[in-house]
Amino acid sequence: MKIRILSLAVGDLQAGRDFYEYQQAGLGSYFLDTLYSDIEALLLHAGIHARHFGYLRSLSKRFPYAIYYQINGDDIEIWRVLDCRQNPKRTTKALLG
Repeated sequence: MKIRILSLAVGDLQAGRDFYEYQQAGLGSYFLDTLYSDIEALLLHAGIHARHFGYLRSLSKRFPYAIYYQINGDDIEIWRVLDCRQNPKRTTKALLG
C-alpha cells in the first residue's frame, strides 16, 4: 500500500502548521512531524477505524485533529485533516461539500 495525501489535506496540514507556529516558534514543525507520523501509521492500521461521513477517521495521538481517509485499491487516500475543535457544521461542510 502507499499513501496519497490529496491537495485539500495538504492545505489542512499547512493551516494547522501555521496556527501552531503562531502559538510558539517550532510548534508548527512539531505539529507536522506528529501528523505525518499519524498518517504513516495508517500503513499498519488502515481500515480499522470507524466511518464518519463516508470516510474512515483516525484521530491524531498528540493534537486534536482527525485524519479522514479512504482505501482505494492499494492506495490510502488522505482526503482531509481537520481540527476537532471547530464547529461540527464546519466539519460536515468540509467533508460533504
